[in-house]
Amino acid sequence: MTRPLSRRLLALALASALSTVPAFTAMAQTATAAPVSPFTVSDIRVDGLQRISAGTVFTYLPVERGDRMDQAAAGEAIRALYKTGFFEDVRIGHQGDILVVTVTERPAINKLTLTGNKDIKTEDLMKGLSDIGLTEGNTFDRLSLDRVTQELTRQYNNRGKYNVKITPSVSSLPRNRVDVSIAVEEGKAARIQHINLVGNELFEDKEILKYWESGVHNWLSWYRRDDQYSREKLSGDLEKLNNYYLDRGYVDFSIDSTQVSISPDLQDMFISAGVTEGEQYKISSVEITGDTVLPKEDIEKLVLVKPDQIFSRSLLEITSDAITATLGNVGYAFAQVNPVPDVNREDKTVAIALQVVPGPRVNVRRVVFKGNSRTADEVLRRQLRQFEGTWYSQAAIDRSKIRIQGLGYFDKVDVETTPVPGSHDQVDVVYNVNEVAAGQFVFGLGYSQLTGLSTQVQVSQNNFLGSGNRIAVQAQRNDYLQRYDFSFMDPYFTDNGVSLGYNLRWSEFNNSDFNTAQYSSTSGMGQMVLGVPITETDSFTTLLGIDSNQIFAYRGVTPESIVDYIDAVGQRTFHAWRGEIGWARNTLNSALTPTRGMSQRLWLEATLPGSTVEYYKLNYNISNFWPLSRHLVLNTRAELGYGDSYGDAFVRNVCYTAPTMVDHDNDPATPPVFTPGAAPTDPCQPDSADYVKTITADGLPFFENFYAGGTRSVRGFKDNTLGPHESALGSSYRQPIGGSLKTIGSVEMIFPTLIDSSAARVSAFVDFGNVFSSFDAFDAGELRASTGLALMWRSPMGPITISYAFPIKKEDGDQLERLQFTFGGSF
Repeated sequence: MTRPLSRRLLALALASALSTVPAFTAMAQTATAAPVSPFTVSDIRVDGLQRISAGTVFTYLPVERGDRMDQAAAGEAIRALYKTGFFEDVRIGHQGDILVVTVTERPAINKLTLTGNKDIKTEDLMKGLSDIGLTEGNTFDRLSLDRVTQELTRQYNNRGKYNVKITPSVSSLPRNRVDVSIAVEEGKAARIQHINLVGNELFEDKEILKYWESGVHNWLSWYRRDDQYSREKLSGDLEKLNNYYLDRGYVDFSIDSTQVSISPDLQDMFISAGVTEGEQYKISSVEITGDTVLPKEDIEKLVLVKPDQIFSRSLLEITSDAITATLGNVGYAFAQVNPVPDVNREDKTVAIALQVVPGPRVNVRRVVFKGNSRTADEVLRRQLRQFEGTWYSQAAIDRSKIRIQGLGYFDKVDVETTPVPGSHDQVDVVYNVNEVAAGQFVFGLGYSQLTGLSTQVQVSQNNFLGSGNRIAVQAQRNDYLQRYDFSFMDPYFTDNGVSLGYNLRWSEFNNSDFNTAQYSSTSGMGQMVLGVPITETDSFTTLLGIDSNQIFAYRGVTPESIVDYIDAVGQRTFHAWRGEIGWARNTLNSALTPTRGMSQRLWLEATLPGSTVEYYKLNYNISNFWPLSRHLVLNTRAELGYGDSYGDAFVRNVCYTAPTMVDHDNDPATPPVFTPGAAPTDPCQPDSADYVKTITADGLPFFENFYAGGTRSVRGFKDNTLGPHESALGSSYRQPIGGSLKTIGSVEMIFPTLIDSSAARVSAFVDFGNVFSSFDAFDAGELRASTGLALMWRSPMGPITISYAFPIKKEDGDQLERLQFTFGGSF
């Protein structure tokens, strides 16, 4: 239940508890009123007022000058003034012909304080009290406070907390004011120590109780909270008990008695239920009656209950729902299917008649949008699957709602169907939306172990001028990267949903600070992206772009193979015409915290002929969420990547001067200084070189290599440190250089209800994977693996991910990092 709904229910309960207070008070005080001799009112005087004006009293007083005052009129006046709730005491008297009204005002609440409440949030409780008038500044009624105390006690009892103590206190202040405080001692919820079923001979208690939300105290109760007694939860469990037997054919099953007892210390609960199982029934016949609209044989295909089967109410309900949904999708919005069972207790059989009542076929006259003050109707209409002037379809209406929610422009989308006045076969479909700000100016500040302190400035508009187009400008800087981006996307470049977008980027990248080989690069690119929807969940994308990548590498600092690759190509700037094609499918039930569904993407990117280096990369990512129970979700994930060149290899002979080791000071404590050899200017002149080396540039370029290790791949290992390593010339320090084959996998058990927050999730995981220099170099024995726990939290400051991993498959030389985290935010 959402918090606003809880607040409304609490306010309603408190209001119900207080609904009769003013009337009872008035009646009690009126009964003690002194007799009044009849007279004609010449004037009215009000005594005892402090905060309330005399004009307010005259407004509610049903007596005016010139009226006849007697005992009945006095009683009516007293009741009227008590009903206002402003006064503790009202008396009617007179001095001659002057009516004298003497009042004692109720004190005003100066301060209202709540302490000790945890189960019921303070803001929810304050809102509930405010809705019934018990709030700071209002008049104070002690009887109302007593009633509220009783209602709060009942609320906590319903949560299984029977030893709760609600202690209200009132402190008097000058000027007829009071401070009201409500101290709550919630205590601990009573634990269910035993559940006893009496009369069940066919099924064991263990088999029946495993479907209940209530359970006896066990070692997982701290997480499941199934041992906490709740009256509502027990009612639901008894309904499950009834369904358990009805789904197995026991038509005459009944729950004869239910008893709940509690220990003297109010800590332990004992539940007992007496049942009568009865005999098992089978289905003798199934008949479809009424107007089926569709061919009867098509409806019969939806029937799951068959003759000679054991009777099952759940299968009967599924059948009814399937028929209703099928008719609803062809225009019969008000179709009903009424199962009529005929029980034969002698033969222990049930004959079932499914009575189909289609009702009128309904046409959608209009589709209306309300609440979209900025977003154009066209942006919403292109998401529709239910169109005007067509037959009503519940499936199309629901799908339209999901597609509108997926735009990201609205935090709430409600749909309702309203009959057209004067027509029995037409409805209007109304989508009520609540817009959120689609534009953002973001200043981001974050920190991670890999990147250090990072800053980000972004200006974006996801719904530019209400057109649905997206424009974004971004600047990012951290320890290893400077990056500037501009992007534009028109998601409906054509009416059938083909999208068109453009991307521009410039960056300076220092790989040596990224746990990779020590070299730097400056790059720029421009791209055009085209997206084509295939189905509701599938899409196809293409990309065409041009980019330039200038590499800065130095022999003796950068691994030798990278310097050789650059020398073999003969230039440090790599120009490329780039193309990409991809396919994606997404059936996740949530973009932020999914619990079911699959997301997968397959794409091929390649440089086109004429580029400095001709190569390709094939990537496949898949993530599947499997809901195992209300408490557990299994996520299986895999990432595969492979790249290679398809053009001719670069082969060159390069002349080098020999590297030297010079000991400048002959001091044993000071190591000799290494001076790398230099390559003479082309063309190669063997006579002036110390040696000649034949070098080759082939395969996937080093700056496109895959990397693994870290928070987004194999946790427990330092970012980007798995896979091939290499040293620079004259150095013993081994640097990660990545590889052309990546294999990453993960199995993660998510506990979505372990933390009482939809924004936080705890999981236990096993990660495995590695990077290999080539396809032929793959060796399953070289895979690394780790296991651990992770916390993912969408905090108000931004997303936070923390993991603690234990490497269970590692080798000497691997760089481990058990505690890893990333943090980022916007403000």
